[in-house]
Amino acid sequence: MEGTELVTLVNTKVVPICIFLIMMGMGLSLKPNDFKRVLKYPKAVSVGLLNQLILLPVIGFALANIMPLEPEYAVGIMLLVLCPGGTTSNMFSHLAKGDVALSVTMTAVASLVTVFTIPVVLNLSLQHFMGAGNEFQLPIIKTMISLMTLTIVPIAIGMLVKFYAPKFAESTQIHVSRFGILFLTLLIIFLTYIQQDIVVAAFIAAGPVSLILNISTMALGYYSSRWFGLNAAQTTSVTIEVGLQNSTLSMFMALTLLANYKMSFTPAIYTLVMLFTAGILVRFLRAKVSSELKQKDKKQDSIVDLA
Repeated sequence: MEGTELVTLVNTKVVPICIFLIMMGMGLSLKPNDFKRVLKYPKAVSVGLLNQLILLPVIGFALANIMPLEPEYAVGIMLLVLCPGGTTSNMFSHLAKGDVALSVTMTAVASLVTVFTIPVVLNLSLQHFMGAGNEFQLPIIKTMISLMTLTIVPIAIGMLVKFYAPKFAESTQIHVSRFGILFLTLLIIFLTYIQQDIVVAAFIAAGPVSLILNISTMALGYYSSRWFGLNAAQTTSVTIEVGLQNSTLSMFMALTLLANYKMSFTPAIYTLVMLFTAGILVRFLRAKVSSELKQKDKKQDSIVDLA
């Protein structure tokens, strides 16, 4: 198979199929009651979604304009901030002893909403950074259908499997999460190989903005959650959900919908940054959650003693 044919195969077949499987894996962890959590815990979900759907794109747009970026790398930033969280954020929430149910709920709701917001805002971003009349324009309805096919449909299939075969869903879910991380790693290696002549320049150009974006959005999630009085577990999930984006979906849009490798480099570099910072953050947030739980236990013991 020639190099061009391999690239076409990966962009048009391998990436979409793998994203479909990863999103179906997320559906394996969802139940209809998860969506009712929006009404049960409105403050926590609202804080998370406000960060995820509004403040995150605003910060990304500001950084893409302020930082000295080439237009393609600036669009890569917007691809990142327009996407919802993914299975990676859910996994890190679990490792950090966060409110995993809240994390999954935020991911699910954001996945439904962004199907409709991504095509519109992304087209505006393309016009802003690439110039009016540029070749990179997405048909809005067709793009919405493509995103539905790769997000809502597989999530729904996963939920059906969860409903009719809960034991199978539970045993399969962890393997799908691992597959998602493995595929993301292989995709970054593939991008590095295909575009090896610009890898170093891309890291120098997009590395700093990726780090600033990641740290600033995590800080936003953490301090806004504390300001609104969310508990430690909820704060942990919001922080991780806002800071860890679905970079696989971002790269799919760059590679398949926009057919531009350069735009995919910012999400790829961001992935390396977010996995590193998330590993550090998990230790900090775990300690916060554990400390709060110990304080609650002490209070309960005191109440029992007084009684």
